[in-house]
Amino acid sequence: MSSLALSFNDVNFSPVQHNNQIWLTASELAKALGYAKSDAVTQIYERNKDEFNSDMTLTLKLSVKGFGNGNSLKETRIFNPRGCHLITFFARTSVAKQFRKWVLDVLDKEIGAPVAKTHKSEREPLTNAVNLLVAKTKHLNYSDAYKLVHQRFNVQHIDEIPYDAIPVAVEYVHHLIAMYSKAEKYKDTEPHIHTVLRDKNVQFLMWYVPILAKFIKNEISPALTAIQSAYAGPLFSLAQESVTHANVLNRKAIGYGITRLEHVDNQRVHTIEWYLSK
Repeated sequence: MSSLALSFNDVNFSPVQHNNQIWLTASELAKALGYAKSDAVTQIYERNKDEFNSDMTLTLKLSVKGFGNGNSLKETRIFNPRGCHLITFFARTSVAKQFRKWVLDVLDKEIGAPVAKTHKSEREPLTNAVNLLVAKTKHLNYSDAYKLVHQRFNVQHIDEIPYDAIPVAVEYVHHLIAMYSKAEKYKDTEPHIHTVLRDKNVQFLMWYVPILAKFIKNEISPALTAIQSAYAGPLFSLAQESVTHANVLNRKAIGYGITRLEHVDNQRVHTIEWYLSK
């Protein structure tokens, strides 16, 4: 163990010194990211293990209080700063972006090795994905497409996305392609869609659900996380789940040329860009 003092919000880490690097345990990462379950980060890793390599995460037998008889050795998964940084791209809690910035500070100040910017050739898969996104959709130009990626990964420029996270970014863009092109795909198989999208109750859901979810995302969930409430994670997840379906309706409406909601004072249909913005 190291005597180095590291803390994020109210979480005090017990960093592990291994191979001349700082490593954090999966359970402490889960707590810092606002998860109620201590194995949440381990589960994230198991779902996405093909994105990680042995330089980012490994398991060690560490002394754990309360395990076995007193202080016993337990196989524990740990992550170095690169691994911690990549975990944040899969985390869906309200503090994930804030923690990502904190990890970058650790990289800069404690290790002295800032995350290197990627080269154009290294970003080619992501560039190709963005090109496909613009080609497949009618309502996005290149500036808007890259803005979505910047907002998702909390960067100012595409070259700031770490090389390790490029596959994650590519997957995200392909997810956007699927969402944006869905309306076009079903135009001929949804003859009554205009009637549905112009229904008063449907339009109220299309308008108010994203507003409520955005308020929870930007205001309520961070406040609950700050006081370490166990409701922070579940509430954020419920908001994300509900807004996903509302946003599908909004994207579908835009795909069919419905840009304003006649039953909600002719307000503009919410876009994914609006929801992702602060």
